[in-house]
Amino acid sequence: MSRPGRSFYEFFAGGGMARLGLGEGWTCTFANDFDPAKARAYRANFPDAAAHFHEGDVWALAAADLPGRADLAWASSPCQDFSLAGGRAGLAGGRSSAFFGFWRLVEALDDAGRAPRLLVIENVSGLLTSHGGADFAALGAALAGRGYRFGALEIDAATVLPQSRPRVFVVAAKEVPPGLTGESPFHSRAVRAAHAALPLESAAHWVWWRLARPPARNTDLAALLEPDAAVAWHTTAQTARLLGLMGPLHRARLAAVSGRAVGAVFRRTRIEHGRTVQRAEVRFDGLAGCLRTPRGGSSRQSLVVVEDGAVRSRLMTPREAARLMGLPDSYVLPRTTTAALHVAGDGVAVPVVRWLAAELLEPLLAPRAALAAAE
Repeated sequence: MSRPGRSFYEFFAGGGMARLGLGEGWTCTFANDFDPAKARAYRANFPDAAAHFHEGDVWALAAADLPGRADLAWASSPCQDFSLAGGRAGLAGGRSSAFFGFWRLVEALDDAGRAPRLLVIENVSGLLTSHGGADFAALGAALAGRGYRFGALEIDAATVLPQSRPRVFVVAAKEVPPGLTGESPFHSRAVRAAHAALPLESAAHWVWWRLARPPARNTDLAALLEPDAAVAWHTTAQTARLLGLMGPLHRARLAAVSGRAVGAVFRRTRIEHGRTVQRAEVRFDGLAGCLRTPRGGSSRQSLVVVEDGAVRSRLMTPREAARLMGLPDSYVLPRTTTAALHVAGDGVAVPVVRWLAAELLEPLLAPRAALAAAE
């Protein structure tokens, strides 16, 4: 007998990366995003989008717009107000307040007896500490108030992809079957501190989700790059200007390279001797830094290639950014560089979603799925 499919809603769907990570065993019955470029990317990559994708503000939606009862609602709400780059306005911030547009829909579904059995709320790690932990406590109170058991996992995409990208995944469930709780390497110090700061009423609904570390990744940044001959390189003068922004530590890293090495470079603003200066910082650990949207502080990364003492530099391409998010080369990116980088940099790492789904979300639904299959 075939296994029944699992259904989900994807809020703040962007280019559909959570959908890709969940995989073919899941059916998206509703998705939304308000950003036109992301909406175009979603439609370009999912032929069935016309049946379930709604472009527009989450606040304009009503529970009646959501079909049936989904097994899962995934929400990767805008993160700028939780990140250092966004000034940490917290849940009161204009963008992150979109979370409450999502949450009012969950409440309405719950009132109608259609609340999703699982919720995943994905955001930057700043969610755990924003406003001294008050924002996370408010989130916990909301979940607990609707009868959800919840817990958080802090997962760095570097476990499965050559990109340093720590994110928090709050997983909430109406039912917690045995065998899915326990120790996890993703119970970071920040997660433990956020849990310790919860009021007793919310803490009573906390779950320490068990999630093992995935197999070690077997690729590095260099393996995902385009061939040297297929990309545009900086001029000698442009490379010299980039290297001129490096401090002594990062110049020493360049000088220590032997043979060929690829490094990722971020431009950052630093305070040195009471002055604000722009610095270029390079890493040769096989990882890219965290991808950002073009509007972000250190948005587009540069790459340096050191070979036999010679240094060349260039900007990362949109396709390379997509690969760093786990997107296949068949994924249709927006035509403009800015839009393509925005779709990639504002998404969720596809292999992280797949691991979370396989090891936790699908087992959470397994008892119900087995019952449905037997009927």
